[in-house]
Amino acid sequence: MTIYSVYDEAFRPYGRVVEGYETAGILEALKKTPVPESTVYTPREDILHAAEGAAELGDGLYGGMPYQFGYCNGHNRKLNCLEYHRDSEFNLGTQDFILLLGKQEDIIDGILDTNTVKAFQVPAGVLVEVYATTLHYAPCHTDAVKGFQVLVALPAGTNTDYRPGDKRNVMDRMLWARNKWLLAHPDSDEAAQGAVVALKGENIDLDA
Repeated sequence: MTIYSVYDEAFRPYGRVVEGYETAGILEALKKTPVPESTVYTPREDILHAAEGAAELGDGLYGGMPYQFGYCNGHNRKLNCLEYHRDSEFNLGTQDFILLLGKQEDIIDGILDTNTVKAFQVPAGVLVEVYATTLHYAPCHTDAVKGFQVLVALPAGTNTDYRPGDKRNVMDRMLWARNKWLLAHPDSDEAAQGAVVALKGENIDLDA
């Protein structure tokens, strides 16, 4: 699978590199978060909010809206699922990492073909915006020893417990948590837990 750089023109429809913000403090705080052998996600982490420059960064990224700084850490090389939010997500890693990305517009009759997914490498210390219309999920590591530690900045409350009571359409059935629409591959743990199977094709594995 071709792995593009986020500085490549191919990244333009999916997101952008964000410049001009001081991120040293939040990177130092991010280095203190755990790196398990699997993957862990925490929607909001106090040490990230308390980091030097965090308030200025959050206010700048979300224009004064309530936000949350969490993390997704660990080891991963597979697609498994894709998700989207109604807002952009911002990512920043202590190490290089790879994002597997799709486009919401490629969901046809509630199904996305994984052949449309592209891979993008984000250098350590580079802040990127992943647009609201971009499908994404857990990062992939580039170094199996170091794994990844990735900041996940989102509007406050995103990815917390919520399920709609009245599922009126396919998008409602995909709503897996607050502001989190999830498309699962049939081979994923999420599918086994009841997530909508909405990915067809290969469950992309960067080690394959």
